[in-house]
Amino acid sequence: MFEKILIANRGEIACRVIRTAKQMGYRTVAVYSEADRQSLHVQLADEAVCIGPASASESYLRIEAILEACAKTGADAVHPGYGFLSENADFARACEKNSITFIGPPVDAIHLMGSKRLSKIAMIAAGVPCIPGYEGDDQTDATLIKEAERVGLPLMIKASAGGGGRGMRVVTDSAEIIEQLKSARSEAKNAFGSEELILERAVIRPRHVEIQVFGDQHGNVIHLGERDCSVQRRHQKVVEEAPSPAVSDELRARMGAAAVDAAKSCQYVGAGTVEFLLDSRGEFFFLEMNTRLQVEHPVTEMITGLDLVSLQIRVARGEALPLTQEQVSLTGHAIEVRLYAEDPAQNFLPQTGEVMGWREATGEGVRIDHGLRIGQTVGSHYDPMLAKMIAWGDTREDARRRLICAIEDTVLVGVNDNRRFLANILRHDAFRDGEATTAFLSDEFAADPSLTAQPLPAPAWAIGALLRSLDSPVPDSVRGWHSTAMRPQPMLLRCQEQTQEVAIEYRDGGADIAVADTTVALRILAQEPELLVVEVDGIRTAVPYHNAPHASWFSWHGTSFALTDETHQPQAANDGVGSGLIRAPMDGLVLDVRCQKGQKVSKGEVLAVMEAMKMEHSLRADVDGTVESVSIQGGDQVKGKQIVLTIAP
Repeated sequence: MFEKILIANRGEIACRVIRTAKQMGYRTVAVYSEADRQSLHVQLADEAVCIGPASASESYLRIEAILEACAKTGADAVHPGYGFLSENADFARACEKNSITFIGPPVDAIHLMGSKRLSKIAMIAAGVPCIPGYEGDDQTDATLIKEAERVGLPLMIKASAGGGGRGMRVVTDSAEIIEQLKSARSEAKNAFGSEELILERAVIRPRHVEIQVFGDQHGNVIHLGERDCSVQRRHQKVVEEAPSPAVSDELRARMGAAAVDAAKSCQYVGAGTVEFLLDSRGEFFFLEMNTRLQVEHPVTEMITGLDLVSLQIRVARGEALPLTQEQVSLTGHAIEVRLYAEDPAQNFLPQTGEVMGWREATGEGVRIDHGLRIGQTVGSHYDPMLAKMIAWGDTREDARRRLICAIEDTVLVGVNDNRRFLANILRHDAFRDGEATTAFLSDEFAADPSLTAQPLPAPAWAIGALLRSLDSPVPDSVRGWHSTAMRPQPMLLRCQEQTQEVAIEYRDGGADIAVADTTVALRILAQEPELLVVEVDGIRTAVPYHNAPHASWFSWHGTSFALTDETHQPQAANDGVGSGLIRAPMDGLVLDVRCQKGQKVSKGEVLAVMEAMKMEHSLRADVDGTVESVSIQGGDQVKGKQIVLTIAP
């Protein structure tokens, strides 16, 4: 038995665990890095302990720091959430040695399933369907190359440890096998501290279907149906839904039985997920088992009516599962998307900044799991996921429509995000018809407008111009005044790389704003703090906004915009593409510098590699020339837009 639960995590999952733990009568302890001092999960917990600097390796990944926080606060149980130490067998073992209940599976199960190589060997022995490949312990280059040729093309190379798509490569040309093995091995070593790889025959255009399993300490194991996680980018899930539109009752029973067999083979206890690839013929193959709560667990909760965190806690304190397999029922349909601080139009470049406005959508069947608060800084140290947006409906179509509205009704200003990208996915014919596979984003969705920079519509420029003028001390009646006559006031606005000249002609209650060859009529109907109700060409709309000295942030039609007034700014120096001035695309950590002063370089050549929000980014030469200066070295923290290298063209 335990009385106080420490949540060894941050963000939305820490908030979600804290809420359930409190409902069950437990005291809660949050841990936080120096960067998360003002975060929501810190405020929600009964107690909180700072465990180190911003870097995860110096805070959330330090086992000794977590154990010290338990000792300080008297926490006698730990919930690891997902990510960080959640699937770390050493952490679970350390908790056990210190008489702290680990709200998760046994150490042996974590160790076994944490290795794709060992887990696949165990699944083959348990009779679980597996993809043909190589999972041997001989990891020499010669053996891997020989086995890759035996397995054949298309070939999937996978890091044995870890997940999240890191250390994974698909090879379709035999000439690339050696280079891709080297690349996967290097990324696996950097990400997980292990170079171990497995090889599999790649399944083309499969669905990614996973089964939620639960076991207790009395030998009972059940499954709670499946989730379809096929919409992925770089093996990272983007949309998840339950149940899968491709799974029949008969197939669900077969996949569920295989997942239960997998869990029983390692004496599994607690929440786990057995992931499968489902091909077009209805055959499924074991992919891996995640020994933790999944990001996408809310869709299972919404169709089963169960609180999976509550079940985790009850199982951890020795209770038997409260239901049998026959008592599990699935009602309706639920879909989840992940709100990320990223710009899909810039190849999903992670975004940083201050949360200046946040209001989650509400309504029937809508659930938003988040850890956001106004004033919080979204930095470069952690994963860019900000929130999970979920909708339930009696039918899949009801859930889909509700989720689109929830995405567009959620307000986030201050940080660029992927809401338009998510809404467009849900509106796409292939997704609507339940036909999306793991190739959906790279094939059917590849030409979507959300993936490239689009010209701002005239009303967006007009709203931005009006917002920039709201804080002006000049009365409306004399704005634009000249000694000869009243005339439109010119303004030069910028939104990222786009600029636009506009002309504002003020009138009572609003303005007529000329944008290129269009005039947008705006009328202010109401103004509240951070909310403007306007009539745009006769259509009433509410515009959440935040005016800062440097920019006006606002949300319109489910998209966020940040416009700056460049009217009186000096002309910027020419440091665009081809200038030789190489800037950091965002705040982050320099991993490697591959050039030195005086070195000849070619346009497109990788000069440095940096990491931000758990993703690697290559800095490339934008011109042929000679490296003139290098102001960074491995291990440096850099700011977005900082000049890190210069090239003499």
